[in-house]
Amino acid sequence: MNDEGRPRASAASEPRRGAPIKVLVVDDDFMVAKIHSGYVARVPGFTVVGAVHTGRAAVAAVAQHRPDLVLLDIYLPDMSGLDVLGTLRGVSHPADVMVITAARDMATVRAAMRGGAVNYLIKPFTARALTERLERYADTRRQLATIGPEARQDEVDRLFGTGDGPPPLPKGLSATTCALVADALRETDTDLSAAEVATITGLSRVSARRYLEHLCAVGQTQLRPRYGTAGRPEHRYRWTG
Repeated sequence: MNDEGRPRASAASEPRRGAPIKVLVVDDDFMVAKIHSGYVARVPGFTVVGAVHTGRAAVAAVAQHRPDLVLLDIYLPDMSGLDVLGTLRGVSHPADVMVITAARDMATVRAAMRGGAVNYLIKPFTARALTERLERYADTRRQLATIGPEARQDEVDRLFGTGDGPPPLPKGLSATTCALVADALRETDTDLSAAEVATITGLSRVSARRYLEHLCAVGQTQLRPRYGTAGRPEHRYRWTG
């Protein structure tokens, strides 16, 4: 995983042209696993092959379903997700692993990177944040499929996200407007809602939210839900740079 959140190339799963990317969801919370499965199912080119809630079940499900990608929680009831990650590195049909967890301490992040995780997403997050990471993962697999037996340096640079320039914006977003939203967050001492950013920048609330979710996806903004007395929590965003 690199600083832009792009997945590293992995030999664990070979791209297959036209085949959907099979995903196994691992989370100790049944409802969270169901929500994440729903997020994945809505992304074109991905299919969920199972959802499990313990580390041992995750290892067994990888052997049974042979997924291409595992969305792996760290906090599991029987063993650490890091131990699951280490176990999956040694199985006969290894899968790529994207860590999805509330663990934000750097020791865990470094351990996940050393263990070969292709990405690391901190809870809570938006559906768009996960979608963008899945799309980058799919793009990396497509690039792998086009490279011959030997890679050029520029091809390797693209796979590892070390080429020149920032990560591309999603279709329909403007770099100028994105900078405007970033400035609005950067210049405040507190977190802001999408409605507040819309007021500051003159954007619609929907447009402001799209830019905020993109900034979350590339790691420049942190999502912080604010819980009220009733109803859904309000999503608030703070600049992290």
